[in-house]
Amino acid sequence: MAERVLAAMSGGVDSSVAAYILTQDGYDVTGAMMKLFENEDVGEDILDPCCSLAGKGDAESVAEALGVPFYVFNYSERFRREVMDAFADEYARGRTPNPCVECNRLLKFGALSDRADSLGCRYIATGHYARIGKSGGRYLLKKGADEAKDQSYALFFLSQEQLSRTLFPLGGMTKAETREIARGLGLANASKRDSQDICFVNASGGGLGGFLERYSDKAREPGDFIGPGGGAIGRHRGIARYTIGQRRGLGISSGGRLYVRELDAARRAVILGDEASLYKKTLTARRVNLIAADALGGEARVTAKIRYGMREKPAAARQTGEDELRVVFDEPQRAITKGQYVVLYDGDDVVGGGTIESAE
Repeated sequence: MAERVLAAMSGGVDSSVAAYILTQDGYDVTGAMMKLFENEDVGEDILDPCCSLAGKGDAESVAEALGVPFYVFNYSERFRREVMDAFADEYARGRTPNPCVECNRLLKFGALSDRADSLGCRYIATGHYARIGKSGGRYLLKKGADEAKDQSYALFFLSQEQLSRTLFPLGGMTKAETREIARGLGLANASKRDSQDICFVNASGGGLGGFLERYSDKAREPGDFIGPGGGAIGRHRGIARYTIGQRRGLGISSGGRLYVRELDAARRAVILGDEASLYKKTLTARRVNLIAADALGGEARVTAKIRYGMREKPAAARQTGEDELRVVFDEPQRAITKGQYVVLYDGDDVVGGGTIESAE
């Protein structure tokens, strides 16, 4: 009998082609769409296709064309509680979260895995551009072949059990190849644009500040801008509107360019400095997940990323506790930000990563 796989289908071209490849590889495929938020959660009628029923028609038509069963599962209440609420709370604490990583961790590789179990599916599959390998009995997470689309950074949290039952059909392909397959199949979404930014913020209109103002009272609590000299030099509209490294939109007049250097939630203060003050070499991370090994033995030479869109930089990493990493970059990095993730690489392999807690 063919092995059963539950394929996440958002209505986008990546997940559609991934499902097609699985059918060609002989799997018994069931398509599943996760409905993640309601209109009233974001305050607008514009819904991003990756996270709502706006993409249901595309996903359903692809499933029908492939001859596979298709289900829509409503996780909007859990998404609101575990992703959107946590996102707003983190900003109010002076941190800058990445909700896409948390959505992957809690829902796409959490709730969807549970759903796969209930449907008798051995595997789950997504349209992520990443690869899974195996060495010495240990599963490895590897970068996708398309460097421009590699999504391994957002998957660093995967456990050995999760890796053992996950399939990434697009991991060895480029985005251009994916679209070419979709066009060859005559899929209506072959030229569909990729989702941009944070789905529920993009959908809500008004950008991040607008979303937070509608979603969290804490976003509207004003406070002081603290200048390089340590004194107040103006008032801000709530620390949730700012992030480390930001220059635009401060509304502060000064003799030189000022940037957000630190967010002090206890004082509701946005601390400003010059560009040089943004550069730091060392960070501490917690909520650690290691993939390539159970633990780091001594100092490990790695490359590391502190945000999704950056290139890796040479660094030394050391495990300083069961759930703590210390990463020292060879050169200072700009705007290392609490709440974001540091992900470590050894060539194409993801060593592991964690949540950034401090930088110096």
